[in-house]
Order: sequence, then C-alpha cells, then structure tokens
Amino acid sequence: MTVSLPIAPIGSISPLAGLGGVAPTANDAALGGANGVIPMGQTAGGANFASALANGIDAVQASQTDANQLAAQAATGQLVDPAQLTIATTKAQLMTQMATTIQTKAVTAFNAIMSMQA
Repeated sequence: MTVSLPIAPIGSISPLAGLGGVAPTANDAALGGANGVIPMGQTAGGANFASALANGIDAVQASQTDANQLAAQAATGQLVDPAQLTIATTKAQLMTQMATTIQTKAVTAFNAIMSMQA
C-alpha cells in the first residue's frame, strides 16, 4: 500500500548558481554553441528559469486584468466593440488553462521523480 502525502508549497525560486551545485565553467560557455551545453540556471535563450516562470505568470495576470476591465466597460455601456471583450475573455481563459496544465504536468513530473528509488 502506498501512502501519498500532500506536497507542501515551495517558496520563491532563487537562481541555481548560488545553491552550491556544480558551477558552470568557462569551458561550458565556450562549448555551449558547439554541443548544446547550457550553463546551470539558464535556459537555451539565456534567461533564468525563475524569470521566465514569473514572466509567464505576469502575462496570465495581465490578460485576466484586461478581460476584467473590458467586462466592466461592457457592464457600464462604455465598451464600443463587444468583440474586444470576447477576444480578451477567451485569451484569458486559454492562458489560465495553459498555466493550469503546465502546473499539473510539473506536479506529475515531481511526483514521478520523488517515487524513483535511489
């Protein structure tokens, strides 16, 4: 019988380079273009993973805020083009669904890693 424990929320994500892991070397940077080695804590585009995640969450929040503002304008009769509200609402809904799907995939991957035996 397997007992599953709830996952505790994690705090803010800091860059990996300061965690005492294997630091990237000058050789890693030199070889990055040749064999695809990416320095620790960076993505292929060079952006920090935590920054990319924060930017994605900010984009979802911005789309929801935009949809809410347009909905308020529609309710007060100030919105000239109702298609703007439909587009903004659909965009916010799709972005929220995508963020939820990514979160579900991340939790599934985390659980799969945690269930591996050493």
